[in-house]
Amino acid sequence: MSEETPDEIQKSIVIHAPVSRVWRALTNHVQFGEWFRVRLDQPFTVGGVSTGAMTYPGCEGLEWKAVIERIEPETLFTFRWQPDSHLVGKDAEEVWTLVTFYLEPVSEGCRLTVTESGFSKLPPNRRVNSFRDNTEGWEIQTANIARYVLENP
Repeated sequence: MSEETPDEIQKSIVIHAPVSRVWRALTNHVQFGEWFRVRLDQPFTVGGVSTGAMTYPGCEGLEWKAVIERIEPETLFTFRWQPDSHLVGKDAEEVWTLVTFYLEPVSEGCRLTVTESGFSKLPPNRRVNSFRDNTEGWEIQTANIARYVLENP
């Protein structure tokens, strides 16, 4: 019997820094690139396509592509991207997931909640691995942004 893959990943972390500082690390494309380990070609703009190349160890040079959906200052940043896009053939149907970063002030600083949804729309042959890999990936990336913000006030 196989379990159904959940549609959504959610990770939350409290970062001991003001919301404004975490916001800059999220939405300034250079700072985002430093903690996410991607070299981005241009700033984030709503409706714009963000492109670049991964610098994350083991993924160096892989294409980064995301469509920026929403930017609500110091609260919400969302984009769509294609999980495991490097595994998809050029003729394959593009199915994208939605990544949402939500910031809220808490007494200790800023709570950052990252949600990635849309895994149920992925082709069955990619769904389980994409969900597993991205679950681990968001664990790593939430730790990365927290460390980056604390080391670069």
